[in-house]
Amino acid sequence: MKPNKRLILFLLLSVLGISFTFYGFQIIYTPNILVGKDDRLFLVAEGATFKDVQSEMHEGDFVQDLISFSFLARITGYSDDVKPGRFVLRKNMTNLDALRTLRAEKREPVKITFNNVRLIPDLSEKITRNLIMTPDEFQAALIAFAMNNSSGFNKETVMAMFIPNTYEVYNNITPQNLVARMHKEYDLFWTEARKEKAKALGYTPIEVSTLASIVQAESIKPEEAPIIASLYLNRLSKGIALQADPTLVFAVGDFTLKRVLNGHKQIDSPYNTYKYPGLPPGPINLPEIRSIDAVLNRAETNYYYMCAREDFSGFHNFTNSYEEHMRNAARYQKALTIEQEKGEALRKQEQH
Repeated sequence: MKPNKRLILFLLLSVLGISFTFYGFQIIYTPNILVGKDDRLFLVAEGATFKDVQSEMHEGDFVQDLISFSFLARITGYSDDVKPGRFVLRKNMTNLDALRTLRAEKREPVKITFNNVRLIPDLSEKITRNLIMTPDEFQAALIAFAMNNSSGFNKETVMAMFIPNTYEVYNNITPQNLVARMHKEYDLFWTEARKEKAKALGYTPIEVSTLASIVQAESIKPEEAPIIASLYLNRLSKGIALQADPTLVFAVGDFTLKRVLNGHKQIDSPYNTYKYPGLPPGPINLPEIRSIDAVLNRAETNYYYMCAREDFSGFHNFTNSYEEHMRNAARYQKALTIEQEKGEALRKQEQH
């Protein structure tokens, strides 16, 4: 080979070498993840493949150059060893840093919390918010547990197993293990002391939670809860129907309902505590710890009736006299009518 040809070949190889070196440097060290954007969570589901990761990277707009990311993922072996998890990808990350994050064995626990819940689908939505499972997957596991357990839970009462609080779990926990964890937390909450108090009342923990859910729905004033619990326990001991409006709202299924009318009281549902004496089949919401403890530590009263106060303070008038109760109810209805008339007059003024 002539000297000039050798020189040209050397130069070509040098250029190619430099180009590959520069491209390799770019692949490894140039920012490629969330370039110019904010940090974001990247979820890799259980059983996800590298193709799934590529799709999420591209469709979620996490990566600027998917080809370079994929190339380095294959070289480093990540494409054959995808790990499920909840990962934080930071802005301007390099491909190498992103892959190190995605390959990390360390799992940071996430917080799950749930309250203000009435139905299993609502609970499933809230409890899985930061987890690698869908609400449907959790709901299926919960229903399966409700149908086959030795703790007395069924589909109507299984909500009583969930004690509203904040818990830490790993984000890749399975639906079955999450149900088991909540069952364990339930057992920890129901100490021997609480069980003894429930037994003294003549009720099981599940029944206490059911009553606590009604107590909680009846008043926005926590200080009234032990009094309301006492009132309902008094009615239950005498075989008097609870006649609790919140149970009718639950039976109707319209949680925007503000006033219970006589027509609602005719609905044929085991949750209609006007029609059927005793406790309903299960909780009508997830009672807070303070509501459960309000039942277990109920006040000592001889009340059987309650009516919202006519001053709209959120408090109630309590009595053991039906006649007095009717007078309380009349005052409240009168005040309510006056307020409605004022509201109508104001609306008419605004229209003119």
